[in-house]
Amino acid sequence: MAKINLRPWREELRAERQKQFVVMILGAAIIAGGLVFLWKSDMDSRIAYQQSRNAYIETAAKKLDEQIKEIEDLKRKRDELLARMQVIQDLQGKRPVIVRVFDELVRTLPDGLFYTDIRRSGDSLSIVGMAESNSRVSSLMRQFDESDWFTDPNLANVSAADDLRAGYSEFNLSVKQKTPEPEGEDE
Repeated sequence: MAKINLRPWREELRAERQKQFVVMILGAAIIAGGLVFLWKSDMDSRIAYQQSRNAYIETAAKKLDEQIKEIEDLKRKRDELLARMQVIQDLQGKRPVIVRVFDELVRTLPDGLFYTDIRRSGDSLSIVGMAESNSRVSSLMRQFDESDWFTDPNLANVSAADDLRAGYSEFNLSVKQKTPEPEGEDE
């Protein structure tokens, strides 16, 4: 038999296969590195996109918070203005009442009787006056009772007047003021 040395050919084939293996491993490593790079780039872009969306939501939330504060301030100012308007309307509505009260005080005053002092606290009037007779005080109390503007007359004291006003009686009377219901609002 002939001696054929196949070793160099096998070694060349093995070296060639080893080179191919190294090239394939390097290629696979490069491809894997490229895929990892692409995956990381994609994840970074997704994270950046989500962060930009979060930043947009935060700025929008801040704008809404500012608008809510403005709305609350406007509501508070509106409530203050409504309260002021209500006070002004109440004052406008009550302004003629004192005139009507004085007018009613004059209308209920019988002859032979006059007031020396009138004090008001809340809805109560304290009246001090002089009368020619006790029947005139009774007449005054009836007039107050029949009045639309006064209620609950209460006579506290009737006494003889001083020497300068001989023949007169001094009286202390309290009466409560009421505001009559406007006509036509019965229903």
